[in-house]
Amino acid sequence: MTQPELRIGTARHAFPFSRGLLVESLVNAGAEGAQAAAAARRIEQQLRLARRTVVSPAELQALMVEVARDVLGPEVARAAEAQTPAFADILVTAKKGELPFSRGVLARTLEDTGLSSKDAYATASVVDVRLRQRGVRRLSAEEIDNLTEDALAQRYGEHLRLTYRYLRHNRGKLGVIGEGSTVPGPFSKGILVQSMLAAGVTPDVARKVARVTQRDLRGREDRVVTRQAIQAKVEALLRDEVGPDVSARYRLLRVIRRPPRPVIVLLGGVSGTGKSFLAAEIAYRLGIARVVSTDSIREVMRAMVSPALVPTLHASTFNAWEALLPPGAERPERPTREALLAGFRDQVGQVSVGLSAVVERSVQEGSSLVLEGVHLVPGYLRAEAFQGALMVPMLVTLPDPAEHRRHFESRDAETAASRPLHRYMAYFDEIRAMQDELEALARAQGVPLLDGLTLDESAEQAVDVVLRQVMVALTPEERQNLLGEEFSDTSLDPRG
Repeated sequence: MTQPELRIGTARHAFPFSRGLLVESLVNAGAEGAQAAAAARRIEQQLRLARRTVVSPAELQALMVEVARDVLGPEVARAAEAQTPAFADILVTAKKGELPFSRGVLARTLEDTGLSSKDAYATASVVDVRLRQRGVRRLSAEEIDNLTEDALAQRYGEHLRLTYRYLRHNRGKLGVIGEGSTVPGPFSKGILVQSMLAAGVTPDVARKVARVTQRDLRGREDRVVTRQAIQAKVEALLRDEVGPDVSARYRLLRVIRRPPRPVIVLLGGVSGTGKSFLAAEIAYRLGIARVVSTDSIREVMRAMVSPALVPTLHASTFNAWEALLPPGAERPERPTREALLAGFRDQVGQVSVGLSAVVERSVQEGSSLVLEGVHLVPGYLRAEAFQGALMVPMLVTLPDPAEHRRHFESRDAETAASRPLHRYMAYFDEIRAMQDELEALARAQGVPLLDGLTLDESAEQAVDVVLRQVMVALTPEERQNLLGEEFSDTSLDPRG
């Protein structure tokens, strides 16, 4: 028979019973971990034997004291009775009323002093334990702050106590005013960290710079700053932490995130090269919200055009050649290179009509875009056709056939065989031949290749390609306005 669910609280408001909270309470009372766990199991057994469904914190604490007296001794029992157990809220009185004390909320505040997430949570836990061991049930926000200062001074020294005191007296959200705006928006450390990661900053340094930026800027009396002030602060901190090269790269990435013209990244490559994952990573690093697959465009076109009218559109790129065979002609086991590429080009030509429309719409909306897919063949979507955009073509390749096969096998496992492995393996030679053709076209037209790299390496290289090509595409006036005097030379390497 299923046991009834056991909850802590009242019939109106209760939360699931947790043996872990009992163990934590008994450890706070001085019990050893193993003894506390055994006592917690006994308490739970008694409640379930009594077929209780709801037990109040007061009842649970009384039972905990009783069991502690039997199995852990009178000293632990007295401490358990005097404390505020982990399953009871400590209420904090603040301007907004009474709220339960939260280690997580305090830890996030402590991170602003420069502590790591781990150290911040450990310090918040020290404060929590001290309150509970003293039996505190209700206190003011100021008392919490005083206890936190004491814990910081004991664990890390007077410097962090004073840093935390500065923060507590300068609380308030940091507002950010963007260009052309009069209404501030909230400052986001997460978005700032993301922008620095794309510039090649390590996660630890990025989080530190974001914390210091927030701490220093929100100390201003008005607590509202311009976006330019944040950017200048971050650049200065990056120069000090990692050097001028990364600081310059960060400035260039800001242009990509708010470009004078939409950035259109074209990520081509045959099946199995990892384009989809890479496209998502590139979009994340560059702050581009839209990622479109050429396969999705092809599916829309298939729904609108009959196979009898455009047969190659309704095949895969690697077997579109079959649709070009004359009626009644015998299908060869393998196509000639000319036949394979003829079918491929026919489908690419059809899908490029839809791709052009998607790019044109992005240009009209002024929104950047990452397009990925095998149909992005060098030379089909040309920059001169989209004067209102900054076009950046790239080609993903896997030079090693064995590695290419492993990519297909991994994809088969990850997608639960929704894209059957055997079908791609049957046409593996055709896919490799198509890659050879794409590489030749890319080299002939100066399209950068991303060759057989890891996801991080490819994303890093792709961001570099975008930075270089955008620098070249900007007009002298745009470079001057967006980047300043030191970036006026188009030959300047974005990495320094």
